[in-house]
Amino acid sequence: MEVFPVRWQMQEAKQRFSEVLRAAEAGEPQIVTKHGAEVAVVIDIAEYRRLRGEQVGLMEYLRVDTLDDVDLDAEIDRPREQPRDIDLAG
Repeated sequence: MEVFPVRWQMQEAKQRFSEVLRAAEAGEPQIVTKHGAEVAVVIDIAEYRRLRGEQVGLMEYLRVDTLDDVDLDAEIDRPREQPRDIDLAG
């Protein structure tokens, strides 16, 4: 699922900064414009670090890449038969 950035005029972004940050933390890039020209983008810190090539922890990675477009049942082919019996007594 592709996320389309929301565009904010600079004055509105300043007034509603906490909303801009919440959306960025939720994985929705926020573009700030000045006189109609794009001047900045606000993104989640984990996404920023990933783009810079820095090491990202598992929790940060999972928070940024939600895997919405992955169907795990379709991706994993596992046998459906029952497991075999094992004689532990020997």
